[in-house]
Parts: sequence; C-alpha cells; structure tokens
Amino acid sequence: MSLPSVQKSLGRVLDGQRLAIPPVWLMRQAGRYLPEYRELRQRAGSFLNLCLTPKLAAEVTLQPVRRFGFDAAILFSDILIVPYGLGREVRFVEGEGPQLDPLDEPKKLGELKAEIDQAKVAPVYETVRLVKEALPPDIALIGFCGAPWTVATYMIAGHGTPDQAPARLFAYRHPEVFQQLVDVLVDASVEYLVAQFRAGVDVVQIFDTWAGVLPRDQFNRWCIEPTGRIVARVRDQVPNAKIIGFPRGAGVMVNAYAETTTVTAIGLDWTFDVMLAKELLQPKLPVQGNLDPLMLRAGGAALDRGVDTIMEALSEGPFIFNLGHGILPDTPIAHVERMLRRVRG
Repeated sequence: MSLPSVQKSLGRVLDGQRLAIPPVWLMRQAGRYLPEYRELRQRAGSFLNLCLTPKLAAEVTLQPVRRFGFDAAILFSDILIVPYGLGREVRFVEGEGPQLDPLDEPKKLGELKAEIDQAKVAPVYETVRLVKEALPPDIALIGFCGAPWTVATYMIAGHGTPDQAPARLFAYRHPEVFQQLVDVLVDASVEYLVAQFRAGVDVVQIFDTWAGVLPRDQFNRWCIEPTGRIVARVRDQVPNAKIIGFPRGAGVMVNAYAETTTVTAIGLDWTFDVMLAKELLQPKLPVQGNLDPLMLRAGGAALDRGVDTIMEALSEGPFIFNLGHGILPDTPIAHVERMLRRVRG
C-alpha cells in the first residue's frame, strides 16, 4: 500500500514546505476541557467504552475541529489500546488514571499474547473510517500509537508513576526479558499503525511520553531503536507514510532521535529551546510544538508572549503549531480561541 502526498496544510508542511500561517492542532484537543465531550463521556459509561464505540469516538474526534477549525483531527483513542489488544486487562479509574495488571516479574511475560488481536482493536479502525467520511477535505486526520518504551512503562508498573522507576529497574535488572516485551510492542504497533493508514488516516504520531526519564544509552536502546524499527516497517507497507515522533523530555537527544528513526517531523515538548530547534532541527525536518500547556491555561499576556516567541523562532521554516504536551482539562475555551487568533494573525 502506498499513500499519495498529503496535500492538506499539515501534509504540505510534512512534505517540507513553509506556510505563511502554520497548521495548528493540539495534543488531547478532544477531551475534558470541552463541555460537549463531557456530555458524551457520561453517556459512554467508561473511558474505554468511549474509545471502542466508533460512533461516539468519531464524534469526540470531530468536536474540536467543528468548534475551533483546527487543521487536523487526531483520532480519539488511547496509547493503551495496544496492550488491550495484546490481551491485557485495561481499566481507566476516575481520578487515578489507567490501571493494568502489572508485568512486574519476568515470568509474567508469558501471559502476554505474541500478536495483537485485530478483532479487539477493530473499532478503532471503524472510528477512523467514520471520521474520514465526515471531515472536510482540507483537514488532515492523525492516527497514533504509544512508543514501545512508554507503553511498556505502564505495562510493567500497572499504572503511571512520577518517574517510571518500576520499568527502569526492570530494564536494568532483566534487559533480555524487557527486550522481548519491546519486540512484541514493536510488532503490534506496526500492525496497528498500518491498519490505521489503511482505514484512512493521513499521518500518524508516535507518542514517547516518558522518553525523558532515560539516560542516553538507555534512550538509544529503548526509544530510538524500537521507534526506528516501527518507522521502517510501516513504510515497507505504506511507502509514503508521514510519521511524527514525539520523544517528550529528551532534550538535545532529539537530534539523534530524528536522524536515526527517520521520522518525518519531530514534536517538541515545552522545555525545548525554540532557537535551538530552529538552528539544529528545522534545517533537517519539520518541527512541531511547543507551547507550554500552562501558558494556554494562564491566558492573557503570558499566552501572547508564548505564542509570539514560538512563531518568531520557527515560522520561517516548515512548522506545525502545537502544545508541548496535552491540553489541560481546566483550560478555558476562550484561551484556545485567543491562541488561534494569535497564530493565524
């Protein structure tokens, strides 16, 4: 399977073009800060049910595009759908976040399925098809998966932790077993992303939310190498696949990440110096980011300064405006509107 070059504004930037007004979308743009989302979430009964009910998930995906006119919709789902497809029980507890049965001992790896059960994750592909039918032709659709390292951190601990110490300890103590887990996640992620492309997404993003907790040698082994394999194998089946990498917290290691993984574009978190991004990264590939979500929540002059700083640094090259991580649930809608006016002039 091959894809034509994506000729939406997002796709043009991913093809290396500089646009006078950059495309804008926000990580977690569909979610709790929107009243229309909260209403649907109550109807769904549980977060996982919302993710796996295509009509509801499609509606949630479309809500922020309708309200704000973003240049891309991002599939409403979760990075833990892959462990769910690999046979792990996944629960989302209000106020506590995701909960899984932990793979905290090497022997427990035998409980994991070797391949993703496509029947279990098929509702995600149906959501893609429904969204694709409803989107205006100039709006891109972004699919995604979690990077193997980040997904593995939740699978090992059974929940999120401040520094993902359980997974780091496991990888230090049992590197061969941890490699087996990562290999399963690479295989599953390739199948999952290729199926999203076949269902109709234009672009995918690989979220490595916990990349920044690793020292360089571990970052190379558990973040760069697996992501590079995913990119290469997806492109074996989808030769023109546009893939954005988001290794949050990786600092200057993003340069090696970008070069080695060969992602199409690099997403930056809010701590990354935009002038360094301009000098080091943008000559090589498009960059995406990187407004501090707290600036968006704060609004006012702080928001204006944050937007202006990013625009002044990055708007002369291929650039996608986004946050440096997901939008916060208590972000006022008026602040999102103000940000968009500022970006679009």
